[in-house]
Amino acid sequence: MKPTVQRPPTARQLTALALLVLWGAVTATAHAWSLTIASAPRRVFLHVGNGTYDGNNGTVNLVHVSLDTAQLLSGTPQAMASDSTQSRSLYGDNYATCPTLGSQVMIGASYRRSNNNNGPASATLRVTSPANLTNAAGDTIPFSQISWTVSAPGSTVPGVIPAGTFNGGTQNLATIPANRYIENCHTFRYANSAIRAAGTYTGQVTYTLTTP
Repeated sequence: MKPTVQRPPTARQLTALALLVLWGAVTATAHAWSLTIASAPRRVFLHVGNGTYDGNNGTVNLVHVSLDTAQLLSGTPQAMASDSTQSRSLYGDNYATCPTLGSQVMIGASYRRSNNNNGPASATLRVTSPANLTNAAGDTIPFSQISWTVSAPGSTVPGVIPAGTFNGGTQNLATIPANRYIENCHTFRYANSAIRAAGTYTGQVTYTLTTP
């Protein structure tokens, strides 16, 4: 990692940070929806942000924050905005799971198998992040500067997909039992724990849902 800027930035030296959230192919009290679903031939389903119920639509959603000089120097964590427009559940009754568009990213996942217990008892939801976000000059910010909280209005189910912090590697997020659908909203935050060189920093994370 390159040294951070030691001098205070001028008004033109603004830092923009961007986090790309990719729909995978395949801490505080958290809340989620955890619903029993009908048995069916073995399959997994996953959507992150603007997904579809029956497959990957290729959308890559952007989570981002832009810091002015005062914010950069304050060292105060900064909330990140989202371009996801998916506010309602893709399963069941079209419930408004993520009512605050502009800041929340919906994540939903399910694992189905037939009643004859054909297949593993559960599926595993994971997220993989690179070590750093980078800008055009090659400066870096550790991905561990990005964390998330979770919520699901109206639900009292403990966090099936828990709050956490990216670690620059692969993390297990949740275990999904057979014939279960889970869903909640993630809200991201940039720690802003050090002064960084000016620029736009980007990185991409991938969510996957797999069975053995």
